[in-house]
Amino acid sequence: MLTIKKLKKNFVMDKSTVQAVKGVDLELAEGEFFVLLGASGSGKSTILRCVAGLERPESGEMIIGDKVVYSSERGISVPAYQRSVGMVFQSYAIWPHMTVGKNVSFPLEQGRNKLPRNQIKGAVQTALAKVKLADLENRPAPLLSGGQQQRVALARALVTNPTLFLLDEPLSNLDAKLREEMRFELKELTSSLGITTLYVTHDQLEGLAMADRIGVILEGNILEVGPPHEIYSQPKTRKVAEFMGTSNMIYGKVTRCEYPIGTVETGIGAVEAALCAGLQAGSEIAISIRPEDVEVHIDQRPSGSNVFEAVVENAVFLGSNINAKIMVKDKMFLSILKSKKLLSKGQKVWIQCVAEYCIAVK
Repeated sequence: MLTIKKLKKNFVMDKSTVQAVKGVDLELAEGEFFVLLGASGSGKSTILRCVAGLERPESGEMIIGDKVVYSSERGISVPAYQRSVGMVFQSYAIWPHMTVGKNVSFPLEQGRNKLPRNQIKGAVQTALAKVKLADLENRPAPLLSGGQQQRVALARALVTNPTLFLLDEPLSNLDAKLREEMRFELKELTSSLGITTLYVTHDQLEGLAMADRIGVILEGNILEVGPPHEIYSQPKTRKVAEFMGTSNMIYGKVTRCEYPIGTVETGIGAVEAALCAGLQAGSEIAISIRPEDVEVHIDQRPSGSNVFEAVVENAVFLGSNINAKIMVKDKMFLSILKSKKLLSKGQKVWIQCVAEYCIAVK
């Protein structure tokens, strides 16, 4: 549905050139909800704007459906209004002097998507029904809540029945509770419509909750692409492991290179870990261990591998879990425990990390 090949985009700032996008390749399947996830300044919004036709790349190619909308080699650059995309901006861009209905009908009254007057009202009502605003068609836009304004922006983007749906951090202006609710509603909406969606965000939880696949982008390069569970639980690179939530990172050298489980000598001792492809004995690597995979044993030393004596540095009771900082030699581990047994500072414990969840990354 969307194919991006070797996309490059530069910006000139203070007489110097900044490479915002550095030869990105990306492919979205029909009906897929794809999340482009990265920190501020990583190039994710620039890619979105290039796809929409709001920025002109230096080179590369972009295809939406079976239509080439940009090709530097063939000299093709289709204007934004001819690309059959619907876009929702971070700020929503709702016109305050218009009603809800007029905001949504605007794309149908102007330009290439213009409809006969007798068809506009029905199209607007259909779009508003999709976002659960059917009863607010005549309400002035300034009298809407933040969540309602976002729904108006969604309806306006969908009213033209676009081939591709583009969303640039659309939930970032909402409060935490509403943002969580809208994640599910937005995913349900796009799924029910079967529309291919490219969604940009810096929020890891948002990406994990909504995506069919995630592309992690850093400094203009897409580092990894995969399903949310794979990106979080089995990252292939150290940068992705560090970016995707909290991770305990320990460093060492591979001493036994067997797949899928090998041995890595580290500062806390030998650790059995899941090795990624391309490693060999002597390779210097990092091991990523998520806090929820650090088991804490209080009463006795457990059997098995990857068991280390430790001392509790700090523990905070948070109701559903306990967040603990635990020292193993001179290495601090963060552990998230479901146990109701309280830990105290200075308490001696054992930690155990299952080998399959100790992910060796380059």
